[in-house]
Amino acid sequence: MNQDNKLIYREQQRFTLLLRWLVYISMGLAMLLSILSLREISSSQGSPGAQDILSVVLVGFGVPIAIVVLFLFLKLETEVRSDGLYVRYYPLHISFRKFSPDDLSEFHARQYKPIREFGGWGIRCGLFGKGKAYNVSGNKGVQLVFKNGK
Repeated sequence: MNQDNKLIYREQQRFTLLLRWLVYISMGLAMLLSILSLREISSSQGSPGAQDILSVVLVGFGVPIAIVVLFLFLKLETEVRSDGLYVRYYPLHISFRKFSPDDLSEFHARQYKPIREFGGWGIRCGLFGKGKAYNVSGNKGVQLVFKNGK
């Protein structure tokens, strides 16, 4: 970091423990349903084939484990530097996305309705042209309005 983009403020947010546990529980249920479906296949067709076992393992175990690992590492990092605002959703974004003050027409703190306006939390495109949101939890944030109208 050079003198032109000196760090002023840094914040790191992760998904709340409750939300993570809901994801973990739903993934556990997906694994359980996969095991039950494999038992159903084996009881109706005799012994399951290698393709049946592989598909249950990949879908029933691989996908849920990958989602749980993603949620363990997922974090929203926000930095205010002297040359702009930097945001990244690690590990989905390796590098920061820069929002330059020259591109903004206005910015302000506001309270919003994450589900109604953006359909939830994460990197969300707003419903009915409300823009894009980078959020992890809560209902307060900073709204950026760009000169191009976005």
